[in-house]
Amino acid sequence: MKVKVTDLVLRDGHQSLIATRMRTEDMLPIAPLMDEIGYWSVEMWGGATFDTCLRFLKEDPWERITKLKKEMPNTPFQMLLRGQNIVGYRHYSDDIVEKFVEKACERGIDVFRIFDALNDPRNLQTAMRAVKKNGGVVEAGISYTISPVHDIPYYLKFARRLQELGADTICIKDMAGLISPMDAYELVKQLREETALPVHFHSHTTSGMALPATFKAVEAGAEIVDTAISSFSMGTSHSPTETVVAMLRGTEWDTGLDLKKLAEIAEYFKGVRKKYAAFESEHIAIDTDVLIYQIPGGMMSNFKNQLREAKKEDKLSEVFLEVPRVKADMGHIPLVTPTSQIVGNQAVLNVIYGERYKVTSNEIKNLVRGLYGKTPVEIAPDIRRKIIGDETPITVRPADLLEPEFDKQAKEAGPLAKTVEDVLSYALFPQVAPEFFKDREMNEKGLNLKDLAAVAAMYMRSTERKIDVKTGGNVDQWSAAARRESVGNGGWLV
Repeated sequence: MKVKVTDLVLRDGHQSLIATRMRTEDMLPIAPLMDEIGYWSVEMWGGATFDTCLRFLKEDPWERITKLKKEMPNTPFQMLLRGQNIVGYRHYSDDIVEKFVEKACERGIDVFRIFDALNDPRNLQTAMRAVKKNGGVVEAGISYTISPVHDIPYYLKFARRLQELGADTICIKDMAGLISPMDAYELVKQLREETALPVHFHSHTTSGMALPATFKAVEAGAEIVDTAISSFSMGTSHSPTETVVAMLRGTEWDTGLDLKKLAEIAEYFKGVRKKYAAFESEHIAIDTDVLIYQIPGGMMSNFKNQLREAKKEDKLSEVFLEVPRVKADMGHIPLVTPTSQIVGNQAVLNVIYGERYKVTSNEIKNLVRGLYGKTPVEIAPDIRRKIIGDETPITVRPADLLEPEFDKQAKEAGPLAKTVEDVLSYALFPQVAPEFFKDREMNEKGLNLKDLAAVAAMYMRSTERKIDVKTGGNVDQWSAAARRESVGNGGWLV
């Protein structure tokens, strides 16, 4: 069986290693060659790219699809969609989800990898239905974690439900690089036997296990694997595309991809990466602590910043121990946007105040109230009372409590929102989109937006990587900005 490849360099690769800062202008020159490779898909949208385009790059994320599709007409485009959260940090009404999917399909997204942080299928159903209606491919994601309840029977039960909802493929989404090679083999094998759907394997290289796990997943029957071109691979990114292609060459799983062309693509992106050195992640080596604490590398810098602000820098090891405790308290939830932010921030609060749940965030309260969905296991009554008192958590699908909001958002966005896509951008990021619209209006009136963006980029580099003269550490302005935008991202978005 020929194994198919999805390359993530245009989304998860640069999101993992350079804070999602790659501009569209740096993607377009290499796009025609990427179009010749024969990828199953290229992931180039979703996750944090939407937010970053608007907030920092002053680019229209919708136009990125249009421009790249013109250069890559033969390659299916894939996006990461956070179910009812879309690409934002809260649940949105069904009509927003439906219009978002419709417009994404019109622009050129072919494959939608749809996941939910809690693995609550109710949070996936609207997006999955909308993708099917608009002729897209539904790739339903399983958020992978390790806990007393996350065993193979749990994942098989969830996969069966995803199949009932209309999944075309199943993705094992190992966002922290936790899956071992033998666990990957067994899970893929049983998923194939249980659902007969194609299995797509996705694992970050954070712990160092992704490459052997990818091989064992292929051996067990995974038909599609995720990689990132070598110049944007490893660290908290993914296995190198060329390595996986070479590893399978001459076997029954030979991808058939051209290593010489891949090498040319890798060489191009080496140069691109140098342009974004100011945003380079400090987590580019193997981090085996993730196997103990299940803390993805991107969370580390935010913990350090929060503790520094509270003058509790010596408490980092206590935070490491507290994260898995909070994760367990919250029903053994997987740590992926937005749950990773919620759990991580609460762990820091517990350590700073010296008492567990003495101070709680609004997000942790909403999680306990059921507003993010059903947790894998019920939250213990004593923990629930500490956080929300005698309130009764909801049991309905959270989005059922939301009124349709598109028309309301269109009115609020005002005349600067000229299209349905603009209204959707505003609905997702109401604090960020208006500034983007104003910049665009200035450009339309004859001002050079590219020059303005360059100045803005220089300013952001000077503030985002600002050095604290007292500690010598990085002060992450992005974390603070995003926390103000609803749940926020805390520096480790997926």
